[in-house]
Amino acid sequence: MAKKIVDITDKLSFDENPKIKLKDTEVEVNGDAATMLKIMGLLGDNENPGPKEVMAMYELMFSAADRKKIDKLKLSFSDFQVFIFSAINLITGEASQGE
Repeated sequence: MAKKIVDITDKLSFDENPKIKLKDTEVEVNGDAATMLKIMGLLGDNENPGPKEVMAMYELMFSAADRKKIDKLKLSFSDFQVFIFSAINLITGEASQGE
């Protein structure tokens, strides 16, 4: 008996990772499902994650090379949190382009 195979390739987007811009610095946001699930786990029901969770999300979403670029910007913690949550909104589709 032959196994049934369902090809869903045309239902998937395979889009590239989105990018986010800070001043003149552009960085790629790791937007794969596994990363997003880990981030959702870090957030849980907590609307105000602490520094440990924010740093864990940062390391999940950005490559080491891009983190070096971001670190050079010397963002305040408040601005850094805005940046992190903007990146999360970008990969979940909650942010529109140019926001």
